[in-house]
Amino acid sequence: MDVKIDSPKAVREGELPDLARLETYLKGAIPGLDGPLEVAQFPSGFSNLTYLLTVGGRELVLRRPPFGSKVKSAHDMGREHKVLSALHPIYPAAPKPLALCEDMEVMGAKFYVMERIRGAILRGVKPEGFDASAGTVRGCCEAFVKNLAALHGLDYEAAGLGGLRREGSYVERQVKGWIKRYGGSQTDDVAVIDRVMKWLKANYPEDSGATLVHNDYKFDNVVLDVHDPTKIIGVLDWEMCTIGDPLMDLGTTLGYWIEKDDGDLGVIQCFLSNEPGVLSRREVATLYAELTGRDISNLQFYYVFALFKLAVIVQQIYYRYKQGLTKDERFALLIHVVEGLGNRAVACLESGTV
Repeated sequence: MDVKIDSPKAVREGELPDLARLETYLKGAIPGLDGPLEVAQFPSGFSNLTYLLTVGGRELVLRRPPFGSKVKSAHDMGREHKVLSALHPIYPAAPKPLALCEDMEVMGAKFYVMERIRGAILRGVKPEGFDASAGTVRGCCEAFVKNLAALHGLDYEAAGLGGLRREGSYVERQVKGWIKRYGGSQTDDVAVIDRVMKWLKANYPEDSGATLVHNDYKFDNVVLDVHDPTKIIGVLDWEMCTIGDPLMDLGTTLGYWIEKDDGDLGVIQCFLSNEPGVLSRREVATLYAELTGRDISNLQFYYVFALFKLAVIVQQIYYRYKQGLTKDERFALLIHVVEGLGNRAVACLESGTV
């Protein structure tokens, strides 16, 4: 099986960098680059902007913050570069960083450059060449969960990432922090979100432990081997990586994990959700528990929080659009996604099932 690799497209309007300045910087910062610079853009992300740079046949990936971001604590390119620098030597699936640019004159924002991992990424549409047999689909799902369990088993202290850990309750800090972020980006009154926030404040548990957590682990942040898509060769988007409760990370994954009968929330979905052999959210959590020995009896909280966090992220993007800080028309209807995620969370609260 040879699956088509993830390919970029033309750069969106208003998001093309100054090519001359960027080329000068790159050739001064990364040894061995020779030839003209060509730039394309990976279009599917909703947060940080990701570009494919080709210089004389060598492929690099550039990450920079979105235009008009209001969240000061997010999109920290220096932090993400530091995490990858420490993580890549012990976890090769994390991309190798090559350069960090803090000169705002080059691109109007800080950014970093890393090696490209060439492979397949599973999104809403089945990529060309993917054999969606039940065995392959199940194999992809199981590899995905096993990789999350392995990530949570890394020795983050030995990697030099212990400084990411903060004192106090991670779960409490996350609940209060994301509620605050929602208030800072709110544009509309969404009653279901208010109900979810009230429940979260009254029902958060104590931390179950502390591991390295990715905080955005989903299929479209995972790169698969094009010859064997049940093999993970890369994990992308480490923007929110930290040290925290691993069950919160599992919850985030479940928040993105769409089942066949869920309906369309308007968020990015992996086409596997409609294929035979796909694991359910409960099966994902059960396999994770078997691999790690962790107690998932309070799974409802982690799932509801994940849906709320995703709603806040969508709300922040919608805020930028409403303020005229981005021209990306994909964002025009995102307020309905916020409400839809709130409705999903309330449905979980009422049914008690994920």
